[in-house]
Amino acid sequence: MAQENRGLDHYFGALRAYWKANGFADRSFDGLPQFNPTTGLAPLYGPPPTNVGCDPAFAPPNDCIVDSASPKITSYHLITQCIENPSPSWNESHVDWNLHNPVSATATLDGYVWTSAHDARNIVPAYYDTNGIRAMGYYTDTDLNYYYYMASQFSTSDRWFSPVMTRTSPNREYLMAATSQGDVYPVGSNSNDQSLLTATTIFQKLQSAGISWKIYVNTDNSSCSSNPTPQCLLTLSYVQNFAWGQTIPTSYPQNLATMTQYFTDVQNGTLPQVAMIEPAYNAGLDEHGSDSDQYPINIQLGANYVSSIINGLMNSVSWKDSAFILTYDEFGGLYEHVAPQAAVSPDGIQPKDLMTGDICTQSTGPTCDFVYTGYRVPLIVVSPYAKKHFVSHNVMDYTAILKLIETRFNLTALTKRDAAQKNMTEFFNFNTPPWTTPPAPPAQNLSGACYLNQLP
Repeated sequence: MAQENRGLDHYFGALRAYWKANGFADRSFDGLPQFNPTTGLAPLYGPPPTNVGCDPAFAPPNDCIVDSASPKITSYHLITQCIENPSPSWNESHVDWNLHNPVSATATLDGYVWTSAHDARNIVPAYYDTNGIRAMGYYTDTDLNYYYYMASQFSTSDRWFSPVMTRTSPNREYLMAATSQGDVYPVGSNSNDQSLLTATTIFQKLQSAGISWKIYVNTDNSSCSSNPTPQCLLTLSYVQNFAWGQTIPTSYPQNLATMTQYFTDVQNGTLPQVAMIEPAYNAGLDEHGSDSDQYPINIQLGANYVSSIINGLMNSVSWKDSAFILTYDEFGGLYEHVAPQAAVSPDGIQPKDLMTGDICTQSTGPTCDFVYTGYRVPLIVVSPYAKKHFVSHNVMDYTAILKLIETRFNLTALTKRDAAQKNMTEFFNFNTPPWTTPPAPPAQNLSGACYLNQLP
């Protein structure tokens, strides 16, 4: 399951402070530097990071101007559980990488505030946070107590990346097929990305190999709630972006299912061998930033929803031989102090749907191809076989999930990208399952404030 638009520093940057306060052994974990200890395992303490902000002399409707009069915006704790959405799209992700030279091979990671301010000033109606300071905000265990507990008990990583430096849709295509076939925007965004993807998905591979699979979707607040036909359920999954995905309702109608069916399958021990759970987009439980000030999205409600899905698995007959992988589709334009990493182009296809005036249409450089990952995102591996309180430091993007599936079921790789990943077996102890009896996590805190008209 991949939730929406949250980075590792933004969600888990304070993890080591949580370990110290709650009696967990310290581990090397590269979160926000101000939460590292002053002695012991590296990395050690560093001052809270900053990004340069907008010169206050140039207020909206001016664009954000960065100059010698600009303030420095320091990493800070968000109190509101709802924030206006920063953008993780192609241009913004590249400016985040290097404010003054986005196509450079050098990552300065100094453009987060500028991109958040630029977008806020150009959205109609403009956001409240026209200075982009929301990009430097983070949460702690007081906000996300369920996630902090689960990431500490089970396995996580501080080098886990989304596959590509752009927005949701292409990243989710990588999650299913280890490529976006050159798209950096959603299918249909311009004349160069009108066709559905022809790439082979992991579900095709599973079907051909006789391995059971399902895609579960949440129908709440959608037209499918009263009409849960396979044709309707397909519209709630990004597998619809693939030509093969369009054949599922007629060829494999039982393989698109509701979350009600998920809970039934969990309790009856009838889960498929591989399942993907799509976020509850329409219900506002996907943890995405708020696209409109009229419709705030509360991350605590999303975390509570995820807790019901994981707890349902842990407290069922299905727990004994399961593995639940929770991650996020991309970083959401929020501050990250670790740069995207060099990666393998999945198929040699270069970006083909850049917009007029986009970065990489004006000049070119190393970041203008699919040879870098996206930014870091949170990961929790929950399983009776998951190593206790384990942190991986091996660089992977989340096409490693595909590599794990391929390794488990003896399937060939989909592209060069998933072929190059680690297979994730380091997260598990298959000889002596550490968690035959699962832990009892806390109920997710739901008392946090939710507002969009002020910060923090």
